[in-house]
Amino acid sequence: MDKLDDVTVEELQRALDDVERKKPAQRILAAISYKHGVTQTELAERHDVSRKTIYSWLERFSDAGSLAEAASDAERSGRPRRLSGMQQNQLEQVLHDPPTEAGYDAPAWTAALVQRFLRESFDLEYSRASCRRFMKEAGLSYQKPRRTAAEAEPDDRDEFHDEMKKSDGRWTPP
Repeated sequence: MDKLDDVTVEELQRALDDVERKKPAQRILAAISYKHGVTQTELAERHDVSRKTIYSWLERFSDAGSLAEAASDAERSGRPRRLSGMQQNQLEQVLHDPPTEAGYDAPAWTAALVQRFLRESFDLEYSRASCRRFMKEAGLSYQKPRRTAAEAEPDDRDEFHDEMKKSDGRWTPP
């Protein structure tokens, strides 16, 4: 058990209290179990990973300065966006106004409409999924339209829904 000789179980438990994400907590729990005599093979089976992965997790705790850093992955920058920061701010401002303000004949923003706006305004092509992400980042939420019978009286509608609930969804004529 020479891998974690310089780390105590108490230190690992304190580090476990400080982490918030699942993966770092899983790594610390594996280290605690290893300190209690569980083999790398058993840990690999328990965590559904390879023995090599367990070995790497335990090596992290031996090499790193802080246990929280050892348990966490380094930040990954990801692919840079083609939309500049200024363009992103402009898009968010536009999305907070109705589409008619931007010159579109539509009652609400959709991913397809945002895609069209990005193409026409910034000459950029984005997928609909990316457009939905932009909308979410701007604080918009997806809402499914609910249809109602246009000619139904509100009291009649409510009475019908109450009857449907009572009959467990089965409609029987009077």
